[in-house]
Amino acid sequence: MTEKEKSYAEMLYQPGDAELVADRDETIKKLYLYNNIYPLDRAARREALEKLLGKVGKGCVVEQPLFCTYGYNTTLGDNVFLNVNCKLMDSGKITIGNNVFIAPNVCLITEEHSMDVKERIAGFEYTHPVTIEDNVWLCTGVMVLPGVKIGKNSVIGAGSVVTKDIPPNSLAVGTPCRVIRTLPETAK
Repeated sequence: MTEKEKSYAEMLYQPGDAELVADRDETIKKLYLYNNIYPLDRAARREALEKLLGKVGKGCVVEQPLFCTYGYNTTLGDNVFLNVNCKLMDSGKITIGNNVFIAPNVCLITEEHSMDVKERIAGFEYTHPVTIEDNVWLCTGVMVLPGVKIGKNSVIGAGSVVTKDIPPNSLAVGTPCRVIRTLPETAK
């Protein structure tokens, strides 16, 4: 089993593996190109984004600058908006549904280091996928930690640190993030 396969299986793996280092280097090149395209050249930005990310749905807007670890581990549904300074720490899979709004300075994290000090010093880590379902709004400065799923139609308040799954149709805020009320499934 390769180190990449171990990471997808949520097993302890070595990100210093030559294949993964080469993949990250390629991503750095693609990010540099994307982040330095003239902002109003939307066709060039779309083309570069499609080469960077695993999937880009229809009508997506990804503002510059963007950061990701690999890019190919992130998929965007239709009509996704990622505002400036989005950080996709995608050593594991990040799945973003349709009609998702992500405000400035949001960080989606799939990686975590080992709790065992010897493994941590040796550079080992785990990944756990992050899933953002349809119609979600992540407000400014939200941090979503490894393994979290945010249910459809939910809103996560500014500055929240999401450590556990959030059920659909929830307004959740805080550090750690917690549900404060249920939202209606459809707009009135």
